[in-house]
Amino acid sequence: MRLVIAEDNVLLAEGLQLILAKHGFEVAHVAETADGLLAAVEEHEPQAAIVDIRLPPSYRDEGLQAAIALRRRRPDFPILVLSQYIEQTYATELLSTGHHGVGYLLKDRVGRVAEFVDALRKVAAGGMALDAEVIAQVVRRQDDPLTTLTTRERQVLGLMAEGLDNTTIAARLRVSDNAVHKHIGNIFAKLGLAATDAGHRRVLAVLTYLDASPH
Repeated sequence: MRLVIAEDNVLLAEGLQLILAKHGFEVAHVAETADGLLAAVEEHEPQAAIVDIRLPPSYRDEGLQAAIALRRRRPDFPILVLSQYIEQTYATELLSTGHHGVGYLLKDRVGRVAEFVDALRKVAAGGMALDAEVIAQVVRRQDDPLTTLTTRERQVLGLMAEGLDNTTIAARLRVSDNAVHKHIGNIFAKLGLAATDAGHRRVLAVLTYLDASPH
């Protein structure tokens, strides 16, 4: 799988390349700026991108805005963004571009190689991968639509937001698939997600999660 990376930290960029090469990925280009990322995608036609949210010159959200621009040009183009800190607004903005092929991880997750590679593969395959710390912050909020959820339903929704399927959630929580299916049905009902939203209710639930968090 061919990738491009947008990361101005030389050590992290080199570390990413070593990890990715070891796991069968080809890094076609490493860009240090948002414009460099956009140009690299046009030139190398990668199958996915890894993008640092904060890039030169201001180190605010140049990487995020470049990722959003890419998604507008190429709907569902797989992008995994990396951030030094949890920034709920940025996660929500990224997910607003669509729920296929998006990921948001803290940079320290790169050191957990198996988790990082698994998240990247999931995103590249069209799935969604959100950092558990992002989910944990949302769960702690008290004055939001999630207050109607039970503890178990919050756990299930948190795992859904990490991109896990029902079978994996069941295994993680040591419950049956039917129990997970029931919990998810309750979550959709309590969050007011109608059955007509069928194909999108999972991501709508996650967006509700993120939108309810403090900015």
